[in-house]
This record gives sequence, C-alpha cells and structure tokens, in this order.
Amino acid sequence: MAIFSIAALASKYFVFTPSIPAIHSLKASSYPFPSTITRNTTTISATMSANPLYPRPHPSLEVSGGALDSFLPAFTTLDRPYDPYPLVCSNTHLETVFAHFFRSKPDVRYRRECLRTKDNGAVALDWVAGDDRNLSPNSPTLILLPGLTGGSGDGYVRHMLVRARKKGWRVVVFNSRGCGHSPVTTPQFYSASFLGDMNEVVAHVSSRFPEANLYAAGWSLGANILVNYMGQESGSCPLSGGVSLCNPFDLVIADEDFQKGFNKVYDKSLSSSLQKIFKRHALLFEELEGDYNIPAAASCRSIREFDESLTRVSFGFKSVHDYYSKSGSSGSIKDVAKPLLCIQAENDPIAPARGIPRQAIKENSKCMLIVTPQGGHLGWIGGDEAPFGAPWTDPIVMDFLQYLERTKSTSVHLSKSNENSHTVEATVK
Repeated sequence: MAIFSIAALASKYFVFTPSIPAIHSLKASSYPFPSTITRNTTTISATMSANPLYPRPHPSLEVSGGALDSFLPAFTTLDRPYDPYPLVCSNTHLETVFAHFFRSKPDVRYRRECLRTKDNGAVALDWVAGDDRNLSPNSPTLILLPGLTGGSGDGYVRHMLVRARKKGWRVVVFNSRGCGHSPVTTPQFYSASFLGDMNEVVAHVSSRFPEANLYAAGWSLGANILVNYMGQESGSCPLSGGVSLCNPFDLVIADEDFQKGFNKVYDKSLSSSLQKIFKRHALLFEELEGDYNIPAAASCRSIREFDESLTRVSFGFKSVHDYYSKSGSSGSIKDVAKPLLCIQAENDPIAPARGIPRQAIKENSKCMLIVTPQGGHLGWIGGDEAPFGAPWTDPIVMDFLQYLERTKSTSVHLSKSNENSHTVEATVK
C-alpha cells in the first residue's frame, strides 16, 4: 500500500522528530541501541543440520518454509545480520513514513501500453523504453505489482526495476485500473481477490515473449493478488516463480489493526487516495443499481467504508467482512505449486505479522519465508544503500529470481541434451 500526505501528522505520534540532514551522518557503531534482534532459530537449526555446506541464516532473521533446503543456496547475504538504519528504524511508523517521503526515485523512461480487458476495462503496462531493442526475446521477464493505489512512479517499484534491468531482465509494471494514471473505462476498479486482470496481463506478456521465462513480484495488495493468482493456477501457473513482499495475507486481521492508533492515519490517507481515483471517474458509476452507495464511496473516511460502499458490491460479496475473509491470500498458500518467496517485517503496521500463514508456508515444498525483525511497511531501510536508496529486500529478491532462472535454464539445457542423446542412440541402433 502506498502512503499519502501523512508527514504533517507524524509529529503528533512520535516522541521525537529527527533532523533529516543529521541522519545521514550517523554510523551504526555510534548508535546507543542494538541494531539487530535475536530470533528463535529452532526451525533453521533443525533444517540446516541436513545441509552443513549452506551458510546458516543469521539469527536476526526468521527463515523457514517447506522449500528451505531447495532455496537456501540462492542467497548470498542471509548469513549477515539484519541491520536497520540507526534512528530512522527506531519506530515502525517513522520507518514507514521515512521510506515513502525520502526514498530516492530512480529515473526511468517508460513506454506505456494500455491493455483492453475482456470486460472492456483497461490496465496500463509500463515497459522500460528501449528494451525491445536492447534485450533478446528470451531475456527473463519480470512483472511488478505495486501496492494499493501504487504504480510505476513509486520509489520501491523503480528501485526493483532498475536492479533487475542491470541483471539483463525485461521488466514491466502492472498498473491496476485507475492506478498510476491507468485509464478507467468501466464502472469497476480492482480488489484483493479479483484475478481477471492478472490472468490477462500474464497471458499477454507470455504471448509477447513466448521464449522467455516469466516471473512476478508484488508488494502489499499486489502481493496478495499475486499469491491468490499462483494458488488459483497451481501447477498450471505460467510463472516460473514469484516473490511476495509485505503481504497482508489475512485481511480480517489487517482491517482490525487498521482501526488502532497511528494506523488510523494510514487508513485515512489511503482512503483519501481512493477517493481521488474514484472522483476522477465518478460519472461511470452514477447509474449503477443495487447495493452500491456512490456518495459514501466518494466521501469515504476509511478503506473499510470504501470497500463496503463499492468494492464488495462490485465483486459480489455479501458484506465487507465477507469480502475480507474470502480475499486474503493466506488460504491460497497450500495450492501454490511454483517457487514462491515471501518476505515480511515483524513490525509491519499494515501487514500484521500475526496474519502470516507460517504453518502453511512450512508445509508447502515450493514456499519459503523470511521475516525481518524491523522494516515497517514498504520500508526495510537497511543494507548498503540505506537510508535513501533501495530497500534491504532488493538484493534478496534478485538472488532468488536469478537462482530460479539459472535452475530453469539448466533444466531446459539438460532436457534438450537428453533428447539429443536419445535421438542419436535411436539412429545408431
């Protein structure tokens, strides 16, 4: 989820307001508080004993999952401590707000493609300009799904895009209806469980680059949609792998926490952003019949109110609770049949850690979970580029995706070699 217009409200809730210029000069060694948190490593130790050659993940991280043995060789930095940036990361809300307002936004030139959907709607796909000339048709392709109201202009999206591009990947950002200035042509937006647009985007990208392996990474609501999609498609999923970051997983729990403390500020800010998107296209909704409450959607003061007035009606749910209870992606984990990495922050105020389906991830041989002690929501201000650069998660994500691509390519090569050897053998006989 993106965060909007909350800097002025932040000082009401924080004990102090840091001087931003001063933050840049701080060193971790001079900060008077510990920068890592030791976690329970029982799961890690038990699993690692079978693979003593792999580096043991640092105890500041919670690392688990049914695919732990399979995926651990992918990572080059998990044996290092999770070092949140001093001062900025002393409070989950401070880190979340800081990342939104002060994280850099790499300069990226996009070429926009508007995809008309089967229901006559439209989504916007932003490709990196020049990639058709510079990349081969079989370059691995990565679809990025931003959070609620987010789009291709967001800093966390652009940093991931730039890192993947440096590795030779083709990247496209999927802007949902109304997001990132994507057009809205029908009286319907998107939801946490609506997969129609995702299906069409994946099919379209696959058809454009049939020789390329296809992957996806999503944040927050985008992560929820991605995991629901991978669960729905299961073994038939055309993706070679996926990455879910700060996924709310259980929307009932996320909604409960949204009503508490400083989270109300996020709620108000996000609902204000939804209002703005809705008002730009309000004429499309004027003649709708049924349970729609168009005036309430146009003046909503919370995401729940917007979802009650519009979203749950658009997608056929009886109530907003019915929508939340059936749209979270925690129930989809068991059906995921392609490699999936989930990265969460223990202190995420918008995607609560108590909603993480740890047991389901542990029982699925295709899934792995990394939980950092800090990180906020869409924050993860740590690592070599902190505090203004890419999130700590970006190198981890690329390690995983590169590993899947190497493994996939090796499998294809071996398969073709076996086919050739069988052909030669048959010819000789």
